Amino acid sequence: MSSTGLFVTLEGVDGCGKTTQATLLVEDFQNKGREVVRLREPGGTRISEKIRLFVLDPQYDEMCDECELLLYEAARAQLVREVVQPALERGAVVVCDRFYDSTFAYQAAARGLPANVVSMANSLGSCGLAPDLTLVFDLDPDEALERATHEATDRVEGEGTEFQRKVRNGYLKLSQDDPNRVHVVDAVGSVEVVHARVRKVLAECLGGSWS
Repeated sequence: MSSTGLFVTLEGVDGCGKTTQATLLVEDFQNKGREVVRLREPGGTRISEKIRLFVLDPQYDEMCDECELLLYEAARAQLVREVVQPALERGAVVVCDRFYDSTFAYQAAARGLPANVVSMANSLGSCGLAPDLTLVFDLDPDEALERATHEATDRVEGEGTEFQRKVRNGYLKLSQDDPNRVHVVDAVGSVEVVHARVRKVLAECLGGSWS
């Protein structure tokens, strides 16, 4: 593990368990003596958290797809400039729950916005920054959505299972198109079993210290 910054993102359909795995991943890096900055999208800054409250609020069901896309990108740009870039520049590990792959999966694959439009928006919203490693936690959308909505349902979760199936297909396409960066992790099983799979991917991608 070098002292240079490392940007790791976690992706998947709502309820796939990535947030729990992010907690364990942060602990892994901290145990190796690294400074870790844990973030979520949208969110992570004062401005971005305000956007999160708005974009996920079920009362705004009239929100058009283009508005949704631009809100996510605005939150992302603020996060990158204010938090992610400075952390990477000082050599920290950044672990982020969602990044621009979510935008492709949700707004292009599921919403149906043109992929080239979403790609251009992602380039602007990410300020040209790309993750070093992306883990996609793959779980059947029926099971995942049941987990995600057992207490409350936000505006995106309320789109239902078929929408989440399109999201999942979007993620699988990303893993095929960019296999060096995007790695699918089977999210079926206990937290410990899934985390063992995460550690295996890290060992393969980051070196033998993860074995």
